Amino acid sequence: MVINDIKEVLESFQPVGLDEIGNSRLMNRVDTKYLISLNKIPHLMGKMDGAYRALEIDNSRIFSYFTTYLDTDDFLFYNQHVTGRLNRNKVRYRRYETTGLTFLEVKRRTRKNRTIKWRIEHSPDPGNKYDETAYEFLTEHLPETELKLSPVLVSSFKRITLVGSDINEKITIDQDLAYHDLVGNQVKFPFLAIIEHKRERLINGSPISNIIKDNLIHPTGFSKYCFGTASIYDIPHKNNLKPKFLLINKIENEFNKSSDT
Repeated sequence: MVINDIKEVLESFQPVGLDEIGNSRLMNRVDTKYLISLNKIPHLMGKMDGAYRALEIDNSRIFSYFTTYLDTDDFLFYNQHVTGRLNRNKVRYRRYETTGLTFLEVKRRTRKNRTIKWRIEHSPDPGNKYDETAYEFLTEHLPETELKLSPVLVSSFKRITLVGSDINEKITIDQDLAYHDLVGNQVKFPFLAIIEHKRERLINGSPISNIIKDNLIHPTGFSKYCFGTASIYDIPHKNNLKPKFLLINKIENEFNKSSDT
């Protein structure tokens, strides 16, 4: 199985601990995403060994993430993204299963194509209502200070994190992506891998850039939140994401053909 192949390659990487990452957290960064079939990951990772170390926590190198996205009743953040607005925002609760920590996060894409993230350790109450701490945090970082936000979408995925040995850069590889809404509708994408290359600025000579180029893989903008929302809901501007849906259908076909051989 491809998952076993990924785990086998991953074990060949030198480990790096969470306390060693430091500046590699890259809360203000440039990032590039790539969507590929999951069965291509072992080959790509095999080319990375030596240039990157694998994050390891409690003897684990693949971590489960659960994200609850917040939005307005009319999906303001979703619409900001799919209509191409600059300086757009997302708000989410993200739970890191390995550490047991949950953070409330604001993520902003700026006019200069940088991603900036702010977060505080915070969990929602059972009624998903804000306390004063959450309200003050959101007020500080959102331009729309009087937004009424509530949970609209939950996503889960598993992540591998690789940290540059010589360059301050980070690669995340997400797999086993799934979504559900608050009434039980769900969709799953077990064939999909999302590679994200994160660094302080655009740099030449990055090993991952060369590997990606050699394998003829092209970057593509991709929002987990927008894609999941359009997959679950009958929502306006869905056609704006049609190229993404076509690409993911192509990736699914590639995965299925490879699995049959």
